[in-house]
Amino acid sequence: MTVLAHLSDLHLDGTAGSAERARRAVARITGLPGTVDAVLITGDIAERGTEEEYRQARELLAPLRERHPVLLCPGNHDSRPEFREVLLGEVAGRAPVNAAHDIDGVRILMCDSSIPGRSEGLLEPETLRWLDAALAAAPGRPAVVALHHPPAELGLPYIDRIGLLEPEALAEVLGRHEQVTAVLCGHAHTAAATTFAGLPLLCAPGIASTALLPWEQDEGQSWKTYDAPPSITFHLYRDGRLTSHVRSV
Repeated sequence: MTVLAHLSDLHLDGTAGSAERARRAVARITGLPGTVDAVLITGDIAERGTEEEYRQARELLAPLRERHPVLLCPGNHDSRPEFREVLLGEVAGRAPVNAAHDIDGVRILMCDSSIPGRSEGLLEPETLRWLDAALAAAPGRPAVVALHHPPAELGLPYIDRIGLLEPEALAEVLGRHEQVTAVLCGHAHTAAATTFAGLPLLCAPGIASTALLPWEQDEGQSWKTYDAPPSITFHLYRDGRLTSHVRSV
């Protein structure tokens, strides 16, 4: 059995409020009587992508990194150079930030769907080739693909307008690799489950805020959040199936 804790959309902006919400999520995971095998954070770690915000993130995430592998990918609010330098300790660069991790027999592929300067997402050809090769390298190992932008509509009009562009390119890659168990994402600030390319598509709730659905807000509003507690998702992989549980903290 493999247990993954999934966080998304911290939107750390240097304020005490955003830090406290992230700290509550971190404390919930580090305070568990049992263990998780890895922590996934699917983007929008920072609000403006500044070095100061990433230094705040590095400090807040340090207790997690002391105990667990922490797997990251950028979102549309992130900035690749600062993300690489401060969070990953790598030389700053503008190439996509993609990484493959093997966690307790499961291959987890963190894909960079950010487009610098834009809210929509896109998996660049470089990323699609990398993903295809990473899956082909371990055909017998169960895999989970994670990215920031949902590749399918979620029924949130504002988010659906700034989701993943050209999702059919991702679907084509996934269709070649039957070991993929699920696709994980963030961006929507709500826990949501649907399907994509014949696979479960599981969207993590936002740490920073929770988005209201269209029928939960006044007509004509396109994006509104409310002050719900931050939440995390626990994904449990066993025997070819991923089961997910959402917890408020």
